[in-house]
Amino acid sequence: MEVQAAEAARRWLAEQGVSQVRDGWVSDAKPEVLLTANQVAHSWAGDVFAEDLDTADQLRLAFGLLDLLDDYWVTCEIRFANEGAEGPLPADVLWDGYRRRLEADRDVEAVTYSLWVDWFEDHTTSVVAFAEVLGNDIDRVVAERSEALLRRARRVLVCSGPVRWTVKEPTYHAAVRLQALHSAVFHGLRASFHDVYGDLEPAAALALLDRLDLPTNTQHLAELRHVLATGHKNHYRSPGAWDDAVRSCS
Repeated sequence: MEVQAAEAARRWLAEQGVSQVRDGWVSDAKPEVLLTANQVAHSWAGDVFAEDLDTADQLRLAFGLLDLLDDYWVTCEIRFANEGAEGPLPADVLWDGYRRRLEADRDVEAVTYSLWVDWFEDHTTSVVAFAEVLGNDIDRVVAERSEALLRRARRVLVCSGPVRWTVKEPTYHAAVRLQALHSAVFHGLRASFHDVYGDLEPAAALALLDRLDLPTNTQHLAELRHVLATGHKNHYRSPGAWDDAVRSCS
């Protein structure tokens, strides 16, 4: 489906006079100027939401541009449209678009970065966003264990540091039931401590950490256990705690 969406976006760009060449993109207006995917995204992605289409189809076209350009700025335009005068965007199409791409067997850094810095760091959107991309169906992920669902779960857990602890803790507990997700839970816990907006409760996080089946040489495992055991919630609230842990664990 993502391939079809990307091809629809390619056709739409062609209608705008933009085409892909070997080393990038060019526009009919300035065919001698080579454009990067990021430049194309900044110049044209927002125009998708001015097309004479219903909002759901505009959003599908935007996701096609994301597949084609693989550029974070496309996700910014999606967020702007969701918050704009014509928003919010259709929630089913919006979150299905994120879920499908999180399950894709390819690099999706633009998607996970968007979740992390836009949807998860903003506490007005993080509850719904986290529920839609993982929280609502973590039990299905654990029960079915398909590769696509596990990919989505791992990617969401790893970037879930900024999500409020009370929101993500039940999902973390459910994920611990499946050993294949233990490493991702660990990275989520570590991000919950280190991220500027990271959130955790030390005792509860330590109890979860102790349930994880991880290699004994897992990098930063001992240090994370130390800062949690000493009651620290966040690296930026206790700036010397991690260095103390490194010294204590060396």
